[in-house]
Amino acid sequence: MTPPPLTQSQILQGHTSLAHGFFGARGGVSKGLYRSLNAGAGSADAPEAVAENRARIAKAIGAAQTSHLLSCHQYHSAQSIFVAEPFAEPPKADAMVTDQPGLALAILTADCVPILFFDPVARLIGAAHAGWKGALAGIGEACLDMMCAHGAEPSRTLVAIGPAIGPGSYQVGPEFYQTFISASPQNTDFFQSGMGDRYMFDVPAYVRARLVLAGIKQIDMIGHDTCALEGQYFSNRRRVKQGHADYGRNASVIMLRPDLI
Repeated sequence: MTPPPLTQSQILQGHTSLAHGFFGARGGVSKGLYRSLNAGAGSADAPEAVAENRARIAKAIGAAQTSHLLSCHQYHSAQSIFVAEPFAEPPKADAMVTDQPGLALAILTADCVPILFFDPVARLIGAAHAGWKGALAGIGEACLDMMCAHGAEPSRTLVAIGPAIGPGSYQVGPEFYQTFISASPQNTDFFQSGMGDRYMFDVPAYVRARLVLAGIKQIDMIGHDTCALEGQYFSNRRRVKQGHADYGRNASVIMLRPDLI
């Protein structure tokens, strides 16, 4: 069986003790709207297809078993948790941190921003799901704070920002714009004028800027627009435009390799 394709970050790729990858829509068994590597159990896809897709992702990343591929019940919060062992039921959170080799932290997205963290000295990893609400609430900083509570340092922590909706695809209204400007007038930097009273919002750049302010010095931006790259990534905004009832989820995964720690 051919492993599902993945994209890797240049700054994370050189660390042999680390396994990571940004998986999209290709290389799985799901049909129809979920074709083919849908990793989201929260979708209306066939559960057995999602289970097989997640098994393929777990194998591709090097996890010993599928139960070690961990995903939270994401709810657009600033809630980060520390994970010491596999969990049976997904906890409500939008970021996870661990120092345990073999635990693969998986963020599920379909336009939101996946963020992967690695401190090579403290041997800590983190993964965060940043929709606009979570990004504004500080989910990136919450994940970093959890890492720092266990020995990480922002200045040496490496960050990869994965595939997400790009500014050319993310049109928003004046109320959305005012929400961000009310939080900080400097947030005008992340908006461009669109048609009429619309704006185009650059959410990956916003996430990056917040992490820079938090002390992160090395950030890799994958730069793939999930909405624009049909066939390569799942996208909630694209499914709304096309009038589909549901959508698949992309998986962004990071793991400390147990054989090289």
